[in-house]
Amino acid sequence: MSRAVKNIFATTLGIIAVGSIIGVVAGFLQQSGNPTNMGICVACFGRDIAGAIGIHRAAVVQYLRPEILGFVLGSFAAALAFKEFKPIGGSAPVTRFVLGMIAMIGALVFLGCPWRVILRLAGGDGNALFGLAGLAAGVWIGTLFFKNGFNLGRGQVQSWSAGLMIPLLMLGLLALRLLFPPLPGEAQSGVLWYSVSGPGAAYAPLGFALAAGLGIGFLAQRSRFCTMGAIRDVILFRQMYLMYGFIALLVAAFITNLVLGQFNPGFEGQPVAHTMGLWNFMGMVVAGLAFALAGGCPGRQLFMSGEGNTDAGIFALGLLAGAALAHNFGLASSPAGIGPNGMAAVIIGLAVLLFIGVVNCKKS
Repeated sequence: MSRAVKNIFATTLGIIAVGSIIGVVAGFLQQSGNPTNMGICVACFGRDIAGAIGIHRAAVVQYLRPEILGFVLGSFAAALAFKEFKPIGGSAPVTRFVLGMIAMIGALVFLGCPWRVILRLAGGDGNALFGLAGLAAGVWIGTLFFKNGFNLGRGQVQSWSAGLMIPLLMLGLLALRLLFPPLPGEAQSGVLWYSVSGPGAAYAPLGFALAAGLGIGFLAQRSRFCTMGAIRDVILFRQMYLMYGFIALLVAAFITNLVLGQFNPGFEGQPVAHTMGLWNFMGMVVAGLAFALAGGCPGRQLFMSGEGNTDAGIFALGLLAGAALAHNFGLASSPAGIGPNGMAAVIIGLAVLLFIGVVNCKKS
């Protein structure tokens, strides 16, 4: 690949283009069948995958989302094409797994990842303002740790086989999706579980969803698109590169929703959302801090997994475990409000994150 082609998405115009493409594609995924205001959501889709493979049994959120598989495989293809597949890892793996679990629990208290915060706003959901404020607050707390030398340790070069594990896992899941497709009105097909109602039963056609995931994974790997990083870089370095992509996603999704008639402003009755402002805020404080300490939003963690980063892969597996805990232990929210044990989970999760932050600061 020529250097010009190699660097085209790592420019200001490039990151704006990537954010815009994600926003437009998310709008059309919604129009094609994905849940409303959830064209793409790494947390919600990870939760659905956890349900599809049976590690939780919340019947309304079970579907093996092709978009997530495509994120990793698209990034993997880009990394191979541009000679950036470099297996690395071994930096505090257990801590990163715990960070992934807590990040997912916080996101499911809010009901969405940072990408869905943006997409909910673009769809008119005012409750997402609390989530956005919480996300920024969580990342800001993370920057306080960074200023005090927070570091989980340097990753070491890993074998190619180690770097291939997460992409191969995604290929395996894709094979299961092809072997056991959803059957009308059936809650199970082969070894996979499927929702017959609720958000898990709303999905875009397989080909479109997978192509969208592959394309976004490829572009995001090239541009280093990251929603957490966008906020972190503005706070720490006054750098706007990633923030341009963040804003472009919001604007593009908003315009797409207007064009497609999917914009519905308000706070009440928003799809897959609740109106408990404090817990929308606190859930994303926890998620934002966890993403900051781990070094990337959930989308970025998947893209890095495709590049062979096993630390990011362990974080992604932690996300799946967190989804299972959230639904098996009554931590996840629903449109009716926060789960019966969600408040305790947020408080405990925040305490664990602060502990991880303090004990990994060199100045401490």
